[in-house]
Amino acid sequence: MDDTYFMEQAIRLSKLAVIHGNEPFGAVLVKDDKIAWESENRIYTGFDPTFHAEIGLIREYCAKTHIANLSEYTLYSSCEPCFMCCGAIVWSKVGRLVYAASDIDLCNILGKRGADCCKTVFDNSSWKPEVTAGVLRDKSIKILADYFSKNIKG
Repeated sequence: MDDTYFMEQAIRLSKLAVIHGNEPFGAVLVKDDKIAWESENRIYTGFDPTFHAEIGLIREYCAKTHIANLSEYTLYSSCEPCFMCCGAIVWSKVGRLVYAASDIDLCNILGKRGADCCKTVFDNSSWKPEVTAGVLRDKSIKILADYFSKNIKG
């Protein structure tokens, strides 16, 4: 398996999030080329503004498995994680992060100023996962643009 395959799964989950009434963000946790857990954004249906795809995935997987150190895992996200989710990635010691669209891409769609969330958090933290950006970026941007052309963020 390669990054493209697992990113396709994260993007599939971002589409499901919209179908389920949430914003278009999805995440997949992988170890040894196998999906260990997946999650989609549930901020609206879960009535939890912190239930982003990444942090929800980390919460659920760690609680289910009693594993709190994810240094042997790769987290695939349809969009660059926000500051909050980057903090969860640091605290759970995710070994590698792969994302599609950047926060700057998302904020350009929203007409706002974006940030380099991952770099800002990881450069100032004791844990620094390996990061690969831009995998299937255009595909993710299209989904984000389609959704946010009709919906307000948050």
